[in-house]
Amino acid sequence: MLRYTASRLLQIVPTVLGVTLLVFSLIWMIPGDPAMLLAGEEAGSEEVEALRRSLGLDRPIHIQYVTWLGGVVTGDWGTSIFRPRAVLPELLARLPATLELAFASMVLSVVVAVPLGVLSAIRQNSRFDSGGRIVSLLGLSMPNFWIGLLLILIFAYHLRWLPASGRGTLQHMILPTIALGTGMMAEVMRVTRSTMLEVVRQDYVRTAAAKGLRNFVVQYKHALRNALISVVTVIGLQLGFRLGGTVVIEQVFAYPGLGRLAYDAMLQRDIPIIMGTLLIFALMFLVINVIVDLLYSLLDPRIRYG
Repeated sequence: MLRYTASRLLQIVPTVLGVTLLVFSLIWMIPGDPAMLLAGEEAGSEEVEALRRSLGLDRPIHIQYVTWLGGVVTGDWGTSIFRPRAVLPELLARLPATLELAFASMVLSVVVAVPLGVLSAIRQNSRFDSGGRIVSLLGLSMPNFWIGLLLILIFAYHLRWLPASGRGTLQHMILPTIALGTGMMAEVMRVTRSTMLEVVRQDYVRTAAAKGLRNFVVQYKHALRNALISVVTVIGLQLGFRLGGTVVIEQVFAYPGLGRLAYDAMLQRDIPIIMGTLLIFALMFLVINVIVDLLYSLLDPRIRYG
């Protein structure tokens, strides 16, 4: 297990290098000049060029990337172009808000979607199953930003039950958590239902039922446990995707997390902020995948890691 974990963690390094190199190259293909934006429209060409040199933007792209990478390794993630602050402290200050939003949406999705998916499979082709499939389809079809705007319109503007923006209380978490977690709930419910339908047809499940065990024990202890590998895989992938989805949701709800910081940085082409945010998102996504792989052996003792 330890050797496998170390191997998987080492595999993160080339993946992160590839992702950051690709994005760093793509940034420079986007029209616009950070130095010109910083200098203002009335600045002359000489002033813009001097500012570009002071920021190191006049050097070749590969030199800039190597310089940025060396700084990351040594703990110096650079300084924001448009904010007089170091990048790493700025990111660490915003990270808790994004993590609490992403994990809250995951908890909501698991608590709601897994039981509904099991019940939908148990009552296959019933009205409950048909309604669950319709709700799941709607959840997968609607963009999360549209769901967020709809929630704001209903619960913040008309009913005035919940705040439409900001962070600080549990009430501020409710609307963005639902908006971010709706798609995840729909996907987890769909996978739980389809996997359970396969498992309940297995011989060991029928044998457990024939022995006179209660239906609850058969479905949740025997069937669901063996269906959880697929469910956990989807939850891990969806959690990684939701971390990226916070860019949109945090902007909709004016939520002060990494996503909103990344959005503002992309509009300004604040390269150090963009790269730092991307690096954190990539690391979290890859670490989540490693954790999901390690959970397989806990769910199924037959799985062994070489």
